[in-house]
Amino acid sequence: MNETGNPVEFITADLSTLAGIMQAAAIFKQRHTRLHVLVNNAGGMFARRQLTSDGYEMTFALNQLNYFLLTNLLLDVLKASAPARIICVSSGAHVGASIDFDNLQGEKHFTFMQSYGQSKLANVLFTYELARRLEGTGVTANAMHPGFTATGFARNNGVLFNFGLKVIGLFIRKADQGAQTIIFLASSPEVEGISGKYFMDGKAVDSSPLSHDQVLAKKLWQVSLELTGKAE
Repeated sequence: MNETGNPVEFITADLSTLAGIMQAAAIFKQRHTRLHVLVNNAGGMFARRQLTSDGYEMTFALNQLNYFLLTNLLLDVLKASAPARIICVSSGAHVGASIDFDNLQGEKHFTFMQSYGQSKLANVLFTYELARRLEGTGVTANAMHPGFTATGFARNNGVLFNFGLKVIGLFIRKADQGAQTIIFLASSPEVEGISGKYFMDGKAVDSSPLSHDQVLAKKLWQVSLELTGKAE
């Protein structure tokens, strides 16, 4: 608030759980009737397979189902507030990744990089499908890659993992640098009306070929509906 002159309000929530996401959306709606920018940014990487209280693999639940459910729960407010913008933070890790519906929760085999890459590809697929569904509403949806940024990300994975991150951290972006494209997408008039794109360093760039597969995106959407219990 001291830097922006605007009031800052917090809603604390466990965004890895369906109940936590629904509670956060409900609290927001109780307090506000307008929402012009939604940034889906909460995410994580987990070296070992963990399950949420809903029984879902933590990476997929936090990185994908969180984006999907929270956005859909707030979509009516966003549409009523149009023009409005949705920004989904993905990662360059989506390149080379795939969606394995037979092993979506890491039930058969689990590696943290495969799980993380899958979730980040899911973010881009979700964003593009969302953009298609929002055509004509005045609400845009774009995905972005912030670059490898020093935010404390993935420091939940033990001493050796943290040591490696500290070494890498000497060469990666600072948090304010990683936030620049998010700020650009949230506020710049240059991207007004632009939707269904993938951005890096303030510019629209190509995402992976698989991220443009509309059949895959529709299947992911349907599976996400089923997993979150969200009816259209």
